[in-house]
Amino acid sequence: MSDSLLAAERISCERDDRLLFANLSFDVKAGDVLQLEGPNGAGKTTLLRILSGLFHSYDGKILWRGENIQRCRAEFESDLLFLGHKSAVTATLTPLENLRFLMGLHQQVGESELLLALEKVGLAGYEYVPCRNLSAGQHRRVALARLYLSKARFWVLDEIFTAIDKAGVAQFEALLADKAKSGVAIVLTTHHQLAMQSVRKLTLGQVSYV
Repeated sequence: MSDSLLAAERISCERDDRLLFANLSFDVKAGDVLQLEGPNGAGKTTLLRILSGLFHSYDGKILWRGENIQRCRAEFESDLLFLGHKSAVTATLTPLENLRFLMGLHQQVGESELLLALEKVGLAGYEYVPCRNLSAGQHRRVALARLYLSKARFWVLDEIFTAIDKAGVAQFEALLADKAKSGVAIVLTTHHQLAMQSVRKLTLGQVSYV
């Protein structure tokens, strides 16, 4: 039996009458970090949404622990953390309220844990400030606080370093490396040059190691 968490088998997808990718096959095991590369419009975000079960207009199969994800939705979604390129932060809510809501969709988290996560992402003192008064980078940090709390084993992250300063990028990259060592499988897109070791890269159907 395969030890893959997720496997993509001969995935093909068209958008607006344009072929994005065809016959794309790869797998993701526990502890893998897979970076999707390609120019704008190559289909990176579309592929992430396919892998997350959020986009269904494609040919091929996505398997979770050997089973089609459409037949094991509850199990798959309980193990999935999807963080899109938009922060999904509600401007009228505070960072604490946003984080409580976002985490409550998947797992129960205590108030002290939420506050500690916000402190770790540099938002101590901003917990009760409406997000409309915060910067784009602070909005992103609210969303990224989920990385310190999630118990999911499969992370799908789309341009997570957007609006994050250099020190923040280093901090979150170190967190990703630690999570991968603990067995979390990560698929991500980023224009940032990752410093992590053993990152797999998938570019237009080609997988290689750096």
